[in-house]
Amino acid sequence: MLGLMQEWPLLCHKILDHAARQHGEREVVSRSIEGPVVRQTYAQLRSRALKVAQRLHQGGYKVGDRVATLAWNTGRHLEVWYGTNGIGAIYHTLNPRLFPDQLAWIMNHAEDRILFVDLTFVPLAEKLVPQVPSIEKVIVLTDTAHMPQTVLPGAVAYEEWLDEVDGDFTWLPQEENAASGMCYTSGTTGDPKGVVYSHRSNVLHAMMACQPDAMCLSARDVVLPVVPMFHANAWGLAHSTPMTGAKLVMPGARLDGEALYELLDSEKVTFTAAVPTVWMMLLQYLEQTAKKLPYLKRVVIGGSACPRAMTERFERDYGVEVIHAWGMTEMSPLGSLCSMKPQHSDLAGDALLDVKQKQGFAPFGVEMKVADDDDNELPWDGKTFGRLKVRGPAVARAYYGGEGSEQFDADNWFDTGDVAHIDENGYMQVTDRAKDVIKSGGEWISTIELENLAVAHPDVAEAAVIGVAHPKWDERPLLVVVPKPGKQPQKEELLAFFQGKIAKWWTPDDVAFVEEIPHTATGKIQKTTLREQFREYRLPTD
Repeated sequence: MLGLMQEWPLLCHKILDHAARQHGEREVVSRSIEGPVVRQTYAQLRSRALKVAQRLHQGGYKVGDRVATLAWNTGRHLEVWYGTNGIGAIYHTLNPRLFPDQLAWIMNHAEDRILFVDLTFVPLAEKLVPQVPSIEKVIVLTDTAHMPQTVLPGAVAYEEWLDEVDGDFTWLPQEENAASGMCYTSGTTGDPKGVVYSHRSNVLHAMMACQPDAMCLSARDVVLPVVPMFHANAWGLAHSTPMTGAKLVMPGARLDGEALYELLDSEKVTFTAAVPTVWMMLLQYLEQTAKKLPYLKRVVIGGSACPRAMTERFERDYGVEVIHAWGMTEMSPLGSLCSMKPQHSDLAGDALLDVKQKQGFAPFGVEMKVADDDDNELPWDGKTFGRLKVRGPAVARAYYGGEGSEQFDADNWFDTGDVAHIDENGYMQVTDRAKDVIKSGGEWISTIELENLAVAHPDVAEAAVIGVAHPKWDERPLLVVVPKPGKQPQKEELLAFFQGKIAKWWTPDDVAFVEEIPHTATGKIQKTTLREQFREYRLPTD
C-alpha cells in the first residue's frame, strides 16, 4: 500500500519560487565585480533567472547540457545557477584557483557547452576556451559599458545577452533525481573527480542545513556566504538561504579582512561561513583596528580544522558563536556541525572548548561510522580512530565517468579518506587525512592536533606538521611555522609550548620557519607540496 500524498518533485528552482513568493522584498546584496554594491530582491532575482532560462532555451541549450561558470559570489552568478536549472541544464562551477591545465581538463571531461565568466577571470578564460572545443559561447557577467576587449570568440556582455528576451517563460518540467549541478574535487591525488548533484539531493541538503543544530537559518538572518559557490554550492548556502528567506549578502571578489568587515558591519550580517584562512585575515584586521562585530551571531568554520585559539578569540573577544563543521564536495558538502547537546549545557571555559574542537555530530540525513582496514566498525568511545565512512541522500554514490569506484562499497558507504574517532555522544573528530597521519614506531600521531596547538602560540600566524623519515621510528613530526609579522619565535620556545598538552612522544622533533605555507585550491594546507619541499630534510634526532 502506498501513501496518498501528492507527487511534488524536489527541484532547485522551486526554492527560488518560494523565496520570491514568501520573501519577495527581502534583499540580495552583492559587491559587484565592477565595484559598487548592487541591491535586488528575491522577486527580482527570480525574474532575471527566468530570463536566463528563456535565453538559454532560445539559444538551443537543453536538458542535461553543462553550463560552466567561472565566477565569484554575486547575484548574477545566482541568476545563472537557478536559470540553468530551470531548463533542466546542469550548472558546473569552476574553481579559478586550480591550475589552468586542470581547469581545461575538467571542462573537457564535463563537456561544457557554454561559459559564464566574471570580469576578473576573462584573461584566464582566454587561455582555457581554445583548449575546450565543446564551448560554443562565452557570456561575460557584466554590462555593455564594462565589457572588455577580448579574443574570446563570440563573447557578449551578460546584460546585453539577457535583454534579448522578455522573461515571459515557465520553468520546464523535469525529474527530481535529474542532475542539477557539477563540482569537481581539487584533485590532490590524481585528476579531479566530478561530483554530480541532483535536484533532490540539493533540496534535501538545504533542508538539513537549515536545522537548528546545523546552521540554524531563518528569515530573520542576514547571511554572508564568504565560502565561494565553486566550493560545493557555497556549502549549500546558495540554496538554504533563499529557502529560509534570509537576507543574502554576496561578497564578490574582495575577501580580505577589511572588505569583509565592511559588509559584516554595513549590512548587519548575523551569519557567515568560510575556511580558517579567511577568518585569520579578519581577526588580524580586527586586532589592528580595535573594531568589533556587534551584529554577527554565528560563524561556521570548516574546510580544515578550526584552531582552538580562533574559536576562543571569536567567542571570548567578539561574542560570536563558532560552529565547527566538517564536510566534503562529495557530501554536498555538510557532514557534521558542532552545536551543543543538552549534556554540554553546564560546560564553560576549557571544557567547552574541548568539545568545540570536534567537528560535531551528523544531522539527520547523514550516517557515519569509523572502521578499520578490514571494514570492521569501531566503537564510539572518543579514542579509537579509524577510516571515516558516510552515507545519505546528499552523499555521492559514484563519480562522473566512473573514476574512484574503490571509495564506494556495495552498502553505499563512502570512504572519505579521513581518519577520525566518534565519542559516546556522537561527536566526530577528524584526527587526520589518511595520507597525512604520521606513523611513528607503529603508532599514529595526529598532525591536525599538533597544528591547532602550534597556532595557539601568540607568535605563530600559521603552522603545518608533516612526517619526515626517521631511521628508528619510521617517521617523526616536523613543525613548519609562519611567524606573525614582527615576531621571531624560537625553536626551543615553541617545542616547550607543547609540554603537558600532548603525549611527550608526539612532540615534533624539529621546527622549520618559512615565509608561507602552500595551500590547495580549496584553502587547505597542501601537504604534498610541503613533503616534497622537505624531502631531503634531516631531523636532529636522525
